[in-house]
Amino acid sequence: MDFAQLSTERPRVSDQDPEEVLHRIFGYETFRPLQGDIIREVVNGGDALVLMPTGGGKSLCYQVPALVRAGTAIVISPLIALMQDQVAALKELGVRAAFLNSTMDFEQARDTENALMTGELDLLYCAPERLIQPRTLDLLHHASISLFAIDEAHCVSQWGHDFRSDYLELSRLAHEFPGVPRIALTATADERTRKEIGERLSLTEARHFISGFDRPNIQYRIAPKTNANKQLLDFIKAEHDGDCGIVYCLSRNKVDATAKMLSDKGYTALPYHAGLNAGDRARHQERFLREDGVIIVATIAFGMGIDKPDVRFVAHLDLPKSLEAYYQETGRAGRDGKPSTAWMVYGLQDVIKLRQMLEGSMGNDHFKRVERQKLDAMLGLCEVTSCRRQVLLRYFGDTLEDPCGNCDTCLNPPETWDGKVAVQKALSCVFRTGQRFGVTYLIDVLRGSENERILQFGHHKVSTYGIGTELSVNDWKSVFRQLVANGYLRADPEGYGALQLTEECRPLLKGEVPIQLRKDPVIKSSGGRSSAGASGRRKIVDQITDKTGWEALRACRKALAEEKGVPPYVIFHDATLFEILEKRPNSLAEMAEINGVGAAKLEKYGDTFLAALRELDGL
Repeated sequence: MDFAQLSTERPRVSDQDPEEVLHRIFGYETFRPLQGDIIREVVNGGDALVLMPTGGGKSLCYQVPALVRAGTAIVISPLIALMQDQVAALKELGVRAAFLNSTMDFEQARDTENALMTGELDLLYCAPERLIQPRTLDLLHHASISLFAIDEAHCVSQWGHDFRSDYLELSRLAHEFPGVPRIALTATADERTRKEIGERLSLTEARHFISGFDRPNIQYRIAPKTNANKQLLDFIKAEHDGDCGIVYCLSRNKVDATAKMLSDKGYTALPYHAGLNAGDRARHQERFLREDGVIIVATIAFGMGIDKPDVRFVAHLDLPKSLEAYYQETGRAGRDGKPSTAWMVYGLQDVIKLRQMLEGSMGNDHFKRVERQKLDAMLGLCEVTSCRRQVLLRYFGDTLEDPCGNCDTCLNPPETWDGKVAVQKALSCVFRTGQRFGVTYLIDVLRGSENERILQFGHHKVSTYGIGTELSVNDWKSVFRQLVANGYLRADPEGYGALQLTEECRPLLKGEVPIQLRKDPVIKSSGGRSSAGASGRRKIVDQITDKTGWEALRACRKALAEEKGVPPYVIFHDATLFEILEKRPNSLAEMAEINGVGAAKLEKYGDTFLAALRELDGL
């Protein structure tokens, strides 16, 4: 095809008003904080770097300008599943959207390219590796482009947790399309990463819009790992039975085992990791998006950009490597703004494993130093005795003046105890046994065990043998975990979990400084909803008095979704469905006042839901 023959004039700003587009297309009355400022900046031709929490409405920041400015908006998205999901949702709104990716055959790709060249698209989604191909760039040079939106912009940062080398090539957009505004968006970036995004995408002159990182609807909870499977089951049964959720594990084997364990207990749990074939991964993700109550058990390969609004919990059975990763992954819960839980268990072996992986990596000294700082920050969140949300937000340069009241340390403040003597005993035992043994062996020595290994090595004769009987095995595990987490002990990177002293432990070993240790909570059998989970959170279904009506509207939504071949939330979010049930509109005009009901959805589904309401009311 000769793209030059289809060339159109440069984009201009249309006469449409952003607020009018928001109401007519998306069904919302007003912009959220910062959205309006960002949209006006891009509509007027300016560049923008946007940091906004997951569920904060980032997509509207480029979708509304795409509909206001003349031409087609090009959206760079890292995942095929995400772009397909967003295109389906936009089409339901009556927006002319399409994607170009490797799932398309030649005819489909050609039809999409023709639609772009003839001005028949409002938005075109494209993966970075596709965008930088010479053919695609040539296509764009002969099309009318309204703006470039670079989603998940943290992928450009080598210090980020989702680095994608293809993103590095996107800086060329600034030079090849100098008259086209660009907006880069991410939910996760500390100050270092924000600076790198600006430099690598040639957005150093762009206006920065940094929204608050707080997700007040998410309850953060972290507990010591004792029996991870039982703890997970107790948590789901007590608080999220029947809910949709994501469980993260570090290894593929653990993903498979955990998914099987949950399935054996009667839950719809599906594994997701790179070891599965592409067909299985796609089917599992499709079920997660379209069915209610599905739990995905996954490695971190799952979830970037997942747009499902009703994920009620995110659980971690292994410690994330950084607060960026933790925030990004937990942010997949509660995108609809409703109460959700970020739950994690972690133990000493998690710390040892991650420290060994870090020290044994091929990175240079600078890389390892930065990664150590990130891991230390993650461990700091785990061991903190004050409000977790304040610690998390402070890491991203945000502030929360008062404790949040919706994390475990606020709801059940942890006790601390004077650990000076216990710490001296622990550190001395590491030294007396030659810094060659792991925590289980060290605890056996401290508690005076007479097992064969201790007798074989002669450690029944060292001065620390039997001096720790006042603490239980779990208490000593807590002591060692906190010493490793705080950098007083380290795992031998070339050994098998052997603990070694660090220079920082010297004042503690000599008893020169005090140390307060966190007292791990006593694990109670779960007979019902836990106190931490019950306080400060209510599921949508708990707020509904008309359960019959709720199920009827959900059934109506599900039938429409199956007919259209889209996930139910593409028809209406739970929050919109809840408002329909509560306000019970009697006409299309009243239905149009419901949040999330735009003109296209009103025309497509308004009469159907009004009929469902009349049937409920016996009219």
